[in-house]
Amino acid sequence: MRILVLGGYGNFGARISRALARDAGYEVIAAGRDPEHGAERATLVARVARARLDLAAPGFARELARLGPGLVVHCAGPFQGQDYRVARAAIAAGAHYVDLADGRAFVTRFAEHLGGAARAAGVLALSGASSVPALSSAVVDALAERFSAVRSIEVAIAPGQRAPRGAAAIAAVLGYAGRPFDWWRNGAWTTVHGWQGLRRLHFAGLGSRWAAACDIPDLELFPVHYPGVLTVEFRAALELPAQQLALWLAAALRRAGVPLPLERWAAPLDRLAGWMDRLGTERGGMLVRLEGIRKSGARGRVEWHLMAGANHGPEVPCMAAILLARKLARGAIAARGAYPCLGFLALDEFTPELQRWGITTMIGEYAS
Repeated sequence: MRILVLGGYGNFGARISRALARDAGYEVIAAGRDPEHGAERATLVARVARARLDLAAPGFARELARLGPGLVVHCAGPFQGQDYRVARAAIAAGAHYVDLADGRAFVTRFAEHLGGAARAAGVLALSGASSVPALSSAVVDALAERFSAVRSIEVAIAPGQRAPRGAAAIAAVLGYAGRPFDWWRNGAWTTVHGWQGLRRLHFAGLGSRWAAACDIPDLELFPVHYPGVLTVEFRAALELPAQQLALWLAAALRRAGVPLPLERWAAPLDRLAGWMDRLGTERGGMLVRLEGIRKSGARGRVEWHLMAGANHGPEVPCMAAILLARKLARGAIAARGAYPCLGFLALDEFTPELQRWGITTMIGEYAS
C-alpha cells in the first residue's frame, strides 16, 4: 500500500512515517509545504519518499490524486477551525483516510459531512485516530467490562515538560483557553471554560499535578457512545505548576473579556516553554478513570494509568494511526464510510507499540 502522510515532517507525522516505513510492503511518502527543510528536522529514514504538498493550495486535490495513495494520514494540525478538504480529496482519489484530529467540532461532525461520499467511494475515513478518542475509547471499552453500569468517565493527559511540542500544538491548546464549552456532568450539559476548573489529580509514576478542563471530542462522543453515563470530563496537566497557573490566569482574563490574542503568541510561547525544559522531566502520562456499579451491585472505581519515560510520550498519539494503517493494508477492517475513531481498535492492540517504547500501564480497582 502507498501511504501518504500529510504533515509528514512534523512532530507526529515524522514518527508515523518512520514507523510505517520500517514495515515491508508499504511505500511511505512524507508530504509537506517544505520537504527539503522539513526532512532535516524530521530525520526520516531512507525508505521514506518526500513530496511537496500544500493543503491550502488551489490544486491540492489534484496533486494529492497524482501521488496515487491508498491511504492518506493527515497530521497537519491544528484541526480546530479546519475544513474537510483533505478528507474530501483523499476520498475523491479513492484512498482511505485517517487523521489525528482532536478538534471537537471537526471530529464530531466528520461523519455527517463525509459519510455518504466515503461509502460511495468504497473507502474508510476515520477522524480522531490519536490519544483521544481512539486510545481513550479503547481503554473505556476494556474497563467497562468490569461494570454492569458506567456512571462517570474521566480522562486526563499529563505531558512531560521536555516532550516536543511545536507551535501548532500550542496554538490548538491556546485556541480554547478561556472559551466556553459544554461537558456532560450529572446527566446534563454544563458550561465550563478552557483551562479553568483546576483539580489535583494523581498520575501513577508521576505524582500529583494540577489539571484543567480542556475541550476534546470525547466530551460529546462518549455520552452517546456509552448510554447511561452521567458524567464525562477531560483535563490536561502540565508538569510545571508555574506554566499551569500562567495558562489558567490567561484563560481567566480572556473569560473575563480581556481580548488576549493567545493563538498568535504560539511560536514565542513555544520558545519560552523550551527555555523552561530544564526545570522539568521527560516523563508523561495518561489517566482514564471509570466509576459505576460493579457486577456485584456495589459501587466502584477503576483507573488505568499510562507512564511514558525518555521523552517517548509523543509516540502515544501516533499509535492509533499506525495500527489502523496496518489493519487497512492487510484488509482487516471491512467497514466503509466516515466515522469518529471509536471501536476500531481494542486496547490490547496497542500493547506491542507501548512495549516497543518501554511505556508501561497499570490498572487499579477501588471502592467508590
